[in-house]
Amino acid sequence: QLEEMKQNQERERRKRIAEEKHKEWVLKKREEERRERKRKLSKEMAEKATRELEKMQLKEKADIKYKEWLEKKRAEEAEKKKKEKEKEKEREAELQEKRTRSEKIFKEWLQNARNKPQPALNGYGFPHGRSTGSYIQYT
Repeated sequence: QLEEMKQNQERERRKRIAEEKHKEWVLKKREEERRERKRKLSKEMAEKATRELEKMQLKEKADIKYKEWLEKKRAEEAEKKKKEKEKEKEREAELQEKRTRSEKIFKEWLQNARNKPQPALNGYGFPHGRSTGSYIQYT
């Protein structure tokens, strides 16, 4: 009986030790899982932050490129308008020069026309510049 009691006590002691070890193991496992979840969450947060940063940098680059493009387009447009204005000025200058030359030529012609002697109107059967009759050919 004493022997049996000792064996029961030994079994109980081993059972308690096993239960305690099991509890320790469970606690350890839970702690490891908690740490693992925390590490994963931290890693995910870091990755998300990195992705967000990359996204922001990409957007910033895109904005810069767009602004550069827009500035270039505006400069091209301004240059185009400037060239068109210059061409218009050239056309105006050419027209003005043409008008001036035309006026000068007209004035010269007018001056020359005034100074030219008038043709004789009364001659060769054309009194007052008109024919006096029909021309008849004699044979």
